[in-house]
Amino acid sequence: MSAVSDRLPTFPWDKLEPFKATAAAHPDGIVDLSVGTPVDPVPELIQKALVAAADSPGYPTVWGTPELRDAITGWCERRLGARGLTHRGVLPVVGSKELVAWLPTQLGLGPGDRVAYPRLAYPTYEVGARLARADYVSYEDPTDLDPAGLKLLWLNSPSNPTGRVLSKDELTRIVAWAREHGILVFSDECYLELGWEADPVSVLHPDVCGGSYEGLVSVHSLSKRSNLAGYRAAFLAGDEAVLGDLLQIRKHGGMMTSAPTQAAAVAALGDDTHVREQRERYAARRTALREALLRHGFRIEHSEASLYLWATRDGSCWDTVAHLAELGILVAPGDFYGPAGESFVRVALTATDERVQAAVGRL
Repeated sequence: MSAVSDRLPTFPWDKLEPFKATAAAHPDGIVDLSVGTPVDPVPELIQKALVAAADSPGYPTVWGTPELRDAITGWCERRLGARGLTHRGVLPVVGSKELVAWLPTQLGLGPGDRVAYPRLAYPTYEVGARLARADYVSYEDPTDLDPAGLKLLWLNSPSNPTGRVLSKDELTRIVAWAREHGILVFSDECYLELGWEADPVSVLHPDVCGGSYEGLVSVHSLSKRSNLAGYRAAFLAGDEAVLGDLLQIRKHGGMMTSAPTQAAAVAALGDDTHVREQRERYAARRTALREALLRHGFRIEHSEASLYLWATRDGSCWDTVAHLAELGILVAPGDFYGPAGESFVRVALTATDERVQAAVGRL
């Protein structure tokens, strides 16, 4: 067995600690815009659903309650346009990061199999491939990849970190290419509810997939849309054969969402009002931070969706991190997400209104 350090990259956030200390020394305290963790309250109707299900002495099921599966299929039809999904086409997971990290292993991938993910991407796609000891490659356009040995293609729209949204035409072209070569597509759509200057589309939309979910699975999370990062509630939807195999594997592994969390997810998926209210909060913070960054000499690219602004002053990302830390503002360096991000920083919208206004004033 090889050492963990040989199998995995250095945990990137550890590198930010000195800059966090600098920012924390600001007389008015730190404004932490480095991590996209929700700071607003969990909506009351979701809290009530969780409490009402608190007396759950028995084991929950990996597949979720029928009520949860109904809620997922109903949401997918209402929000994604995905018609005809059955309970066999959905699967709850214990937060989306767990799924991303362990998917290649659960799919049975290993040495000689290839996993592909965007050139600028959430680091856990690579981690998942490494844990399975599979090969991995990043791409600008996946259809330019050599399909030989490519078993899993990750899409991420809206993107973390850039906020870029793949158009319906782009998704349709990529799905057709992947199907032509027998490549399984997992589309990470966790920020789909947070489109600002674009309307994100799912791979499960009939205009993209042609009404068939073969070879396609979309990944969704309640962490951002419903402030449920602490609940660990996410789900998959799409190809019944793929999800059926994953269900069996996850049963053996005991990978089950708690019963109170399942009840809370039913409430969250059935209510659109709290999502609109949270969007309005983020929209106001986005406008304030975007204007302040532009006045400070930054250029913002993409960022048409998601919870981040992808910003640059055309210098080293670490120089920018250091500069902002002196102002008491902590952001994430772009090279956390790949070498192509070396001149960018990712600025999260996930701070209270008071802290966002503090950052605006310092900029």
